[in-house]
Amino acid sequence: MKISSIDVYQIESGNGSRKDSKWKPVVIRINTDEGICGFGEVGLAYGAGSSAGVGMVKDFSRFVIGADPMRIEAIWEKLFRKTFWGMGGGTVVFGGMSAIDTACWDIKGKALGVPVYELLGGKTRDRVRTYASQIQNDWGRVNRNLVKPEEYAEAALKAVAEGYDCIKVDPVGFNADGEWATANLGGLLKNDQLRLFSSRVKAIRSAVGPDVDIIIELHSFLGTSSAIQFGNAIEECSCLFCEEPIHPLNVDDMAKVAQGIRTPLAGGERIQSRWGYRPYFEKGVLAVAQPDIGLAGGFTETKKICDYASIYDVNIQCHVCGSPLATAAALQMEAAIPNFLIHEHHANALHESNLDMCTHRYEPHDGFFEIPDLPGIGQELTESVMKKSLALRIE
Repeated sequence: MKISSIDVYQIESGNGSRKDSKWKPVVIRINTDEGICGFGEVGLAYGAGSSAGVGMVKDFSRFVIGADPMRIEAIWEKLFRKTFWGMGGGTVVFGGMSAIDTACWDIKGKALGVPVYELLGGKTRDRVRTYASQIQNDWGRVNRNLVKPEEYAEAALKAVAEGYDCIKVDPVGFNADGEWATANLGGLLKNDQLRLFSSRVKAIRSAVGPDVDIIIELHSFLGTSSAIQFGNAIEECSCLFCEEPIHPLNVDDMAKVAQGIRTPLAGGERIQSRWGYRPYFEKGVLAVAQPDIGLAGGFTETKKICDYASIYDVNIQCHVCGSPLATAAALQMEAAIPNFLIHEHHANALHESNLDMCTHRYEPHDGFFEIPDLPGIGQELTESVMKKSLALRIE
């Protein structure tokens, strides 16, 4: 079998968790001379970088056209070592590598007639516990900017009513006027800021009771001192973990935060490869690693990161913020690894335009996802989405 061409799709779904947010998943389809095709995603659906992901796949394609997609490790090594920018990585570079790698795993699973989890060692579980992610945007088919603590409590209760026993919230992203990421929170927090942010978390805890887990998402908005300030202010809320409190590439400062608060730390969506994770594991900074299969290096590298994490008793929660292909890929990985903790179900995944991108609608029930048993990753773009989203074909 040989790779004959690669189709790249830049999808504009029209949804986003905020008015200023553009949602542009970049999905590729690798085609083969035997008629089997595989899908993968560049994990840059949000923020700035979608178009760069398209270009990265285009540049990498000359290294894989004509290759045998079943020889996945060899393709990964070629992209890593022979493209110059593979070694050293970066979000865009590893996003391109990840999409190609994931598509090859999808092909291999389809060729052998098995789900990817079987190729990773088989299931360790039949379903995965799931949390409602980003409730600062409310919870449901329509997003809105939440400001008041009681609004945060109401959003949390909506998720709990659907069966979730864990929610994630960014309590610092919106200021008192409902504006996103406008304040510089890198220094010490003022009393009015600390009071507003912490009251949102306390309102959630009061509403959902003691047995629903709360995950704190900070999107690296804080600095070392303000992260410690905030972590101590919400200590009474007994949160499950705190995600990306500060700049994700400053390991030593992250270690100071870990030592300064009692809530365990998580991170990883902006960390690529096992080399990127190494200092976090060796310094004991993270309790939860969050590799994104679409950014960390595909299935090939993410599985290695998960195994590496287990040496240090670090749990895994794959970061999932993309099309339904990203969800399906994460479920395959999380089914196979023993150190899985919980699955992320993002607010953007609730939108009809996102759900309609793909052939299968995988949604959680009572706070759990069942593991897809179809060959490969068990998900594909619909024909209609491919026709209207094709950015380029590479042969």
